[in-house]
Amino acid sequence: MIWLIIGGSVLTIGDIFFKFWTKNPHNWMYVVGLSIYLIGLMFLVQSFKNTNIAVASAIFVVANIITLTIVSWLFFNEPLSIIKIIGLLLAIVSILILEI
Repeated sequence: MIWLIIGGSVLTIGDIFFKFWTKNPHNWMYVVGLSIYLIGLMFLVQSFKNTNIAVASAIFVVANIITLTIVSWLFFNEPLSIIKIIGLLLAIVSILILEI
């Protein structure tokens, strides 16, 4: 599971490059973002060897959503409402249920 969390977090770095690219569209930012996405996806694909594909994909996406929400709040001043926090907690609970 740790590899999926790392992979989802790596995807967040790619998302950050895409966010900067939307504000200042240089092709190199787009290429770097895509390259980082591919690295993150390599963690997901490797996890398919040992983990159910649906569970692995859910963990990967939830890890990305959680890290992306935190980074967006800290660095881009995007709002973090109580509803979003509840949604993140429910996402974590869903992963715990899938792992049972």
